[in-house]
Amino acid sequence: MWGMGLKLSRQHRQQLLDWAKEAGDHECCGLLLGHGSEVERVELATNVAEDSKSHFEIDPSALIFAEKSARIGGPGILGYFHSHPNGRASPSVIDALSAVADGRCWLIIANGEITAWRPASDGEGQSVIFEAEGLVWG
Repeated sequence: MWGMGLKLSRQHRQQLLDWAKEAGDHECCGLLLGHGSEVERVELATNVAEDSKSHFEIDPSALIFAEKSARIGGPGILGYFHSHPNGRASPSVIDALSAVADGRCWLIIANGEITAWRPASDGEGQSVIFEAEGLVWG
């Protein structure tokens, strides 16, 4: 989808790792904002999930604000990020159950690693599978 991969700066990488560390045993989450394949901003959002230790739900007000901003020329939502404080940097069963194949990228942060995934339809419209995406650190 993004050719050679989604592009983020090294500062973005460090910020994501820092947020994941600061969240401790809770999942941090937020938005990847930019144009095309280039992330211009990473924005931390409040995790409003009932159990933020094993789930994430981006605060709907952050999503609405980002969508409205994009409509007036601001950067669009290229994807989302969240951490797995007690897991691996790969999609969980819970992620697959809550994902939508909307073409946006998911970054997952765990154990000092960041990976990129794209939710896709299983072809039968029954569930979502994740396909690995490339990341380019600039």
